[in-house]
Amino acid sequence: MRIVRFSAPSELSFGTDPLFGILNDKDVILLLRGDPIYAGIVPQDKTVKLSEVKLLAPVIPRSKVVCIGKNYADHAAEMDSVVPTEPIVFIKPNTAVTGPNETIMWPKMSERVDHEAELAIVISRICKEVPAEKATDVIFGYTLANDVTARDLQKKDGQWTRAKGFDTFCPLGPWIETEFIPGDQKISATLNGEIKQSSMLSEMIFKVPKIIEFVTNVMTLLPGDVILTGTPAGIGPMPAGSTIAISIDGLGTLTNKVSSRAN
Repeated sequence: MRIVRFSAPSELSFGTDPLFGILNDKDVILLLRGDPIYAGIVPQDKTVKLSEVKLLAPVIPRSKVVCIGKNYADHAAEMDSVVPTEPIVFIKPNTAVTGPNETIMWPKMSERVDHEAELAIVISRICKEVPAEKATDVIFGYTLANDVTARDLQKKDGQWTRAKGFDTFCPLGPWIETEFIPGDQKISATLNGEIKQSSMLSEMIFKVPKIIEFVTNVMTLLPGDVILTGTPAGIGPMPAGSTIAISIDGLGTLTNKVSSRAN
């Protein structure tokens, strides 16, 4: 099922935002009672049309966004890097998260802001040292992500925290799909209507079970934590004022605009 997080006009009297619901194939949302990651799937007897609400990032991690670097061989090659022998892990702050159709804000410090299309895993419960064969037990679902990167700052710093940690540098959405199974689905990034990245999830070097096993042997994951699984080749700059769309078959499309250059 597709889980959405959204805000609704006050005249609908649904209560305090954010709200959560299940989106059906007729673009109608069945409201849920509380955040389903913490409260479970508890439907209310209320519905609203998708066209009447504003979708938000489907999850705001209370703890962290864990990212996997260079997880596609072609991307490692375009970065002049060897294929890693184990997952490369880094973290984005949860304050970097923004939602579908929100604006990616260009930081004053940077001259180049890049797109990176990624599959994102949403964690369902506290977990530590999860074996690969038990990985599905801790997954709430999947969504789309854009691991926005200030490429010039990444090169300058020699590490990735500043370059990937600005506010709005982690768009997520448009929903969480709880029944998605990663396999041969296509992943792509389209910039102003032109395809820039195109690959298959099956091209990931480290698959989801291995990623969860590795990460949870490094750190404890909490409910609502998000793992970004890496990007394929084709990363590149997003000009000021451009529109970037990240798509994965079965998960939909995450679209954002890029702001004007900051002075």
